[in-house]
Amino acid sequence: MATQWVLVAHGLITLLVVVSFLCGQWPIFQGTFVERIHHFLTFGAYDYFLRFVALIFGSRGRDCFLTVEHYCCERPNPILQLGYLAIIGMTYFIIAKSSFRYIPGHYIGEVHRYFSMVAVGVGVVLFLLTSFSDPGTVTAENVSQYLAAYPYDNIIYAEKECSTCKITKPARSKHCSICDRCVARFDHHCGWMNNCIGEKNTRYFIAFLLWHILICLYGAIFLGLILASQLKERNVIYILTVYYGIENSFSGLFPHVVQWFLGSYNTQILLTVFLVVVAMLLAGFFGYHVHLCLTNTTTNETFKWQDYISWKKKLNEAKASAATLKASIHAVNGGGKSPLSKWKLCCRRAPPQQSEEEVIKNNVYDQGVVSNIYEILVPLSERRSLSHPKSS
Repeated sequence: MATQWVLVAHGLITLLVVVSFLCGQWPIFQGTFVERIHHFLTFGAYDYFLRFVALIFGSRGRDCFLTVEHYCCERPNPILQLGYLAIIGMTYFIIAKSSFRYIPGHYIGEVHRYFSMVAVGVGVVLFLLTSFSDPGTVTAENVSQYLAAYPYDNIIYAEKECSTCKITKPARSKHCSICDRCVARFDHHCGWMNNCIGEKNTRYFIAFLLWHILICLYGAIFLGLILASQLKERNVIYILTVYYGIENSFSGLFPHVVQWFLGSYNTQILLTVFLVVVAMLLAGFFGYHVHLCLTNTTTNETFKWQDYISWKKKLNEAKASAATLKASIHAVNGGGKSPLSKWKLCCRRAPPQQSEEEVIKNNVYDQGVVSNIYEILVPLSERRSLSHPKSS
């Protein structure tokens, strides 16, 4: 029974940490302990860790850690790529070692031994495609092609030169400081892939996320069917009801079945919980990127639009305040007429404030759902009309 409570507590703490880390900035959590946990995880914990390193190893130890951190986070390196391969390899190995001996079972067939290998293999292929494919590097040779493909909107993109590459930056491109190159339709730099996600490999990245969600769900269902098979083959329900006199109902049998599972198949239970949690995290990330694809927006552009809208609102507020101040001064001075008495000034209505101009996100690259999806599947730079422009 103690093991059950330890697992429940572990699950609740993990859920709290994950929710706090991913959603702690949401308005619904403002002023709550979830927001405080989020701040600690994203800022406070790192600061305390640096102080601890400096206290134990001195300033040289802290500088050494910062050098390693710079290499891991600010320079191209395969650390997270190896981490992905280790995670998927170890997870598959543990599942095979602990659960394949129950195949075939009452609810699961022999084919899953081989299908699971194919599923993991496809996931690794998508990982390699995303990691080592060209994201859409802009060079002096192809910059004219990208300039034709992505016109400037003169809102968040205007014509200018990349100070590092010394070439004109096409709209929607960005110079990645980690990869040290300009990438067309830049979304973000993915450390897990050790590659930028851009115009030419967004399709592989989306496929990678979707396939790994399906792998995690398949693994969880696979383990669930193994547990159900063991429950059936060992006649656990029959033994509990006939020999132990447990009431044959869900409420009566459930705690005893769970206790039996945790005592006999705790590895499968932990693996199932792990796969479900990972599937949920990937599903949230996948849903966000699907939304970006359907609206023909990138992660980089999302931040650009936030900055633009924030700046535009502040500008409108400043204009409105200036207009109100001007109107008030005009009212006090009487507009060149004889000054009004204090009584009339108090009773006079304040001049109506000008309504603030509504700030609208005008995304000129959004061409409709079908065209947006087609642009992801077949990038603009790969289309014949742009790859072989007609000579004027």
